[in-house]
Amino acid sequence: MTTDLAAFPAVRRERVLSASVHAVYRAWLDPAILQRWLAPGSLEGVRAEVDERPGGRYLIRQTDSDQPVGGFDAQLLELVPDRRIVWRWSFIGPDRDAGPVFDSLLTVTLDEAPEGGTRLTLVHERLGALAATLPQVAEQVGDGWDGVLDRLAETVR
Repeated sequence: MTTDLAAFPAVRRERVLSASVHAVYRAWLDPAILQRWLAPGSLEGVRAEVDERPGGRYLIRQTDSDQPVGGFDAQLLELVPDRRIVWRWSFIGPDRDAGPVFDSLLTVTLDEAPEGGTRLTLVHERLGALAATLPQVAEQVGDGWDGVLDRLAETVR
């Protein structure tokens, strides 16, 4: 059976957050803030590194009950202050060197919301390789972002 890697749908989420556009933008780039919210479900963020420049590394490590479970090893592709961030986003397992890496594309766009606060639009695409190898994980990407964005809203309010 052949899997069409391009056919897996992109995940798109929109939220209105009560914080300013600048506060939300910084929450995506400040390692101390990232550790507080960028972990889905019951996972805990234990390490975040951000080399804040196009081409810079963006690393997130997570644990579950103090056991390493992996995280994300990304590269910042585009930074438009207080407006847009684009990453080459890689899902990784607990042993970065031994496990597979699944690259995707993540774009976060921020706008002032008419009713105040920030309208955040998240688009996570190119998930086909992940879906072909770990379909159960790919199917949870949307739910994962829902939970993470809930944590972000609580963190920046």
